[in-house]
Amino acid sequence: MDTALENRLTELLGGKIDDAGDQDLYKAILSLVKEKIGDRPETVGNKKLYYISAEFLIGRQLGKNLLNLGIYSQVSEILKAHGKDLAAVEDREPEPSLGNGGLGRLAACFLDSIATLDLPGDGVGLRYHFGLFKQEFRDNCQYEIPDHWLEEPGILTKTNVTFPIIFGNMTVQSRMYDLDVVGFRKGHTKLHLFDIDSVDESLVKDGIQFDKTLIEKNLTLFLYPDDSDKDGQLLRIYQQYFMVSNAAQLIIQEQKELGHDLRKMAEHVAIQINDTHPSLVIPELIRLLILEGISFKEAAGIVTGVCGYTNHTILAEALEKWPMSYLNEVVPHLMPIIGGLDYAAVCAYHDNRNLNIIDDDGKVHMARMDMHYSHSVNGVAALHTKILKHQELRPFFEAYAEKFNNKTNGITFRRWLMHCNTELSGMITDLIGEDWMENAAELERLMYFHNDEGVLRHIDEIKQKKKEEAAKYILEKEGIEIDPSSVFCIHVKRMHEYKRQQMNALFIIYEYLNIKAGNYPVKPITVIFGGKAAPAYIMAKNVIHLILCLQNLVNSDPVVSKYLRVVMIQNYNIAKAEMIIPAADISEQISLASKEASGTGNMKFMLNGAVTLGTNDGANVEIRDLVGIENIYTFGRSSDDVINLYNTNGYHAIDFYNRSESIRRCVDFITSPELLSIGNEQMLRDLQDNLKNKDWFMTLLDLESYASAKETAVFDYQNRAKWTRMMLVNIARSGFFSSDRTILEYNRDIWHLR
Repeated sequence: MDTALENRLTELLGGKIDDAGDQDLYKAILSLVKEKIGDRPETVGNKKLYYISAEFLIGRQLGKNLLNLGIYSQVSEILKAHGKDLAAVEDREPEPSLGNGGLGRLAACFLDSIATLDLPGDGVGLRYHFGLFKQEFRDNCQYEIPDHWLEEPGILTKTNVTFPIIFGNMTVQSRMYDLDVVGFRKGHTKLHLFDIDSVDESLVKDGIQFDKTLIEKNLTLFLYPDDSDKDGQLLRIYQQYFMVSNAAQLIIQEQKELGHDLRKMAEHVAIQINDTHPSLVIPELIRLLILEGISFKEAAGIVTGVCGYTNHTILAEALEKWPMSYLNEVVPHLMPIIGGLDYAAVCAYHDNRNLNIIDDDGKVHMARMDMHYSHSVNGVAALHTKILKHQELRPFFEAYAEKFNNKTNGITFRRWLMHCNTELSGMITDLIGEDWMENAAELERLMYFHNDEGVLRHIDEIKQKKKEEAAKYILEKEGIEIDPSSVFCIHVKRMHEYKRQQMNALFIIYEYLNIKAGNYPVKPITVIFGGKAAPAYIMAKNVIHLILCLQNLVNSDPVVSKYLRVVMIQNYNIAKAEMIIPAADISEQISLASKEASGTGNMKFMLNGAVTLGTNDGANVEIRDLVGIENIYTFGRSSDDVINLYNTNGYHAIDFYNRSESIRRCVDFITSPELLSIGNEQMLRDLQDNLKNKDWFMTLLDLESYASAKETAVFDYQNRAKWTRMMLVNIARSGFFSSDRTILEYNRDIWHLR
């Protein structure tokens, strides 16, 4: 035991460890961590990255920081010697509500890897008081309430850095809060989160409702405030400009402090625009450079040399475009610059209106501005980048082929294996040593044990232990009893029709009806969901309602519940993911082919020994290529087929409904007496009508193929020798998906940090 560490912890407690409660221990260990971080110098270099993102879904920091500082096991042992449990202490930390899903989690993984690789690079975002929202289930429906996560003392440090942020009708003074990002064994960078002191949390009434016009009081209350009306859309623009103006002013201030020539900014600064939310950094940085005496043309060239743009979607609604009138209201001082940028683009490409930043309807396209005035445009998986080049962004690829590149997403193995699955992490280290912790490619060495019955049996035992822990957790938190020996099919991600949680729900209906007819699955199945629907996304909320109704119906049926169970995790977040993901047998990655940019949940499941059941979409394609078709279950139409159906208007859901008795039975059951007695008739009928008459993301196209593949996977699960080999192959081949690899590629090809 580390006596010095124990003594310091005792000092910070101001009393004996034996007598301390978990909350006091949390505060003391938090102070200890801050001290240790302070001993580690910040990473510096001649060129620095500013990673600007609306989301940073960082998760709880205490355990991650203990791990990266190299003192997790020592602190755990000290507490254990005094009858305390570090996991219980970690549970006292409120989870930072700074993100929604994969976009924010990716940004958090990238910050971890940037620090671990000892690269000079900071994140820049906003300090949301209530984050996205906290999800509650009532009457089988989602309700949203504020997520109170900010506390004192907490993980953020209030600084004296402030900037004036000029809007059309006011000027506000920002305040910067810093989060220390420590790498694994080395590296120390920052996440800068900006706020204003005038934000009034009491403005929020009736769930998450508030007056969206009181900008000085509401600016940073929520991530992604409801933008279904003009006031909400204006608030989004206020937020985005506030974020990027702070970033741009911080960059210029730091460059001046270092004595760098602003005309040579590209030699010292790299900006990564993470999706379109930070796009206004381009005209804002140009504006500030003009104020420094640099001409418009030269400033535009400097900014192009500094900025890189990451595209995370091909969904049209996610490629933001704002009416000029809205921008004139919020940021009128940017409009002459945006107009000048558009004019320059028109002069270069006057024969193609699809390249204009400002379209014929007077809307400003953020992604178009990013592509014109960044030197790099990247997708986030091989298939995604191919679709961007040859379909969605083809005119820009033809104009700027040299800018386009792929950077397949990654995850940090420190959190998603070493921290949340210590048993599997320890087994891997026993087999191949510790090098894999800093070089995930070393996991390939596990293939030496492909036919080692002892190793395969050990992997199986670990998986069963994690399933038992998850079952206990679900019983405690959700009040639902599940069978740890059943097949855990886990589908956790934000709720969206393209991710097709509705298809999984139809599979549950399919199984339910089969069991009621006396046709039992070869192995009991537990289907676990988790995810939030955007407050204004009615159809996604209807899907949640259906799942919760099915949970009620299935789990209360004395016969069906022996073979099938349904769980919808309430308020799914990083802490719950760390419990659920290691327990997965089957990883559900069932998005409509061509619609998922990458996915990162698929990588976390793979790393923890789950076998993917998925479409050939996003990074699923790269998983398939790595593990081989025999170690993954794929189904559904190809991306080319789907794109062709969209282009030709060739998909009509009602045709599939009419042709297939199996599909018709499942869809009709949504408004069966059994479900109507539990659920809201309007919500269920609206969802049913959508599936029959619209089904924009082609659920019925792949439903039968999906059900067949899932049944095959459940059947194969019985063959433990075969299944455990599949588990080992997935773990061994997951090293490619390390975010360290992704960041090294970004740096090699785009940032050139040194």
